[in-house]
Amino acid sequence: MPTSQDNPSLETHPAPSQRQKADVQPSTQPSTQPSSQSSSQSNTSAGAPLSLDSIIEAQVGFMQQWLGAQADTLSVQACQWFGEQPLCQYLQADDLKRLINDGLLQQPMSDVMRTDIRDILHAVIYHPINDNVPLSELIDDTQVETLASYIGRHDEQRNALIHTLIGNETFADLLTQTLYHAINDFMENTLDKAGGVGKLMKLGRSSFEKATNKNLDEKLQTYLHRNIKDLTQRAETNAQTHLSNDEVARLLVMGWSRIKDLPISEIQTYLNDEADNNSIEHIEASIQQSYNRLRLSPYLRSLVAASIDTWYSNHQSDTIAAVAASLPIDTSLASPLSTALRPIIQDALDSPWFTAHIREMLQAFYAQPTIKDSFAGRGDKPR
Repeated sequence: MPTSQDNPSLETHPAPSQRQKADVQPSTQPSTQPSSQSSSQSNTSAGAPLSLDSIIEAQVGFMQQWLGAQADTLSVQACQWFGEQPLCQYLQADDLKRLINDGLLQQPMSDVMRTDIRDILHAVIYHPINDNVPLSELIDDTQVETLASYIGRHDEQRNALIHTLIGNETFADLLTQTLYHAINDFMENTLDKAGGVGKLMKLGRSSFEKATNKNLDEKLQTYLHRNIKDLTQRAETNAQTHLSNDEVARLLVMGWSRIKDLPISEIQTYLNDEADNNSIEHIEASIQQSYNRLRLSPYLRSLVAASIDTWYSNHQSDTIAAVAASLPIDTSLASPLSTALRPIIQDALDSPWFTAHIREMLQAFYAQPTIKDSFAGRGDKPR
């Protein structure tokens, strides 16, 4: 059998790291049971035939040492090779559809994931840094100006905004109730303080309701609602007529200028952080409810299929490196990624399960009839 003396190439692999050297250095402590590798070296130096077990153990140690020394180079080369392959060779549009529809969307979010989402949202929203960062860090002035100009240039959007602000019926109802309560409160307080005159006015009110068979409060509310609704409709019409595109855009920009310097933590004032009334939990639960309703619906699956078909048709002829760059994932990250994974790779190479698999592979190799016959033909019978 060939040894390192017969084949000098066995000694030309790159030098191992300090950790690897420590792994392959012979023990300096006395041992009653010499290792198989040291036994093979002593047998070789003495000219005695190598046992099959010692050959396998020597090869296992060599493979671990060589792979450990070449791990960085092999990782980078593997990434380069993988990046040069065309996407369509390994991935089809149907594969992506099955992955998303039958894999990701088939299962609901786990309780652990939902808890993580809530905790992360809470950490982000209530982080102390929000006290020192203005809203303008999230939204640039140019974004607001662009949106304002867009709304101002489009009559439909502009009129919808004006209707929401002025002509909304809910706003009219709210204003009606506010004025009614104010008038009613004023009258009640005035009549109570008016003495005999107040009692006389209350008597007149009662007589009016009996004579007309109508409740004065209801009559007042109806009158206010009819007139306020009419006023809001007139105000909406006038606003749509007189507010120019530039004026609408100016109002939006002016509104943004009033709040843009407020800290991001101002958002917290609109949220509750109490244990029994937590806004983040309500938001997450609402999102989860919508997600569960949509994830199995034909509507979402149709959109997913259309999106994948569009994306795949744009990139099916690209290499995997080109697809990664579009995400963007720079191929130059292969080297630092290899460095970051080096401890994991080294521990895997040194692990008992990897050693056992290599040993099992070599044992199966030498157990092949052709290999046995080759040894027998040369007169070598490894023990």
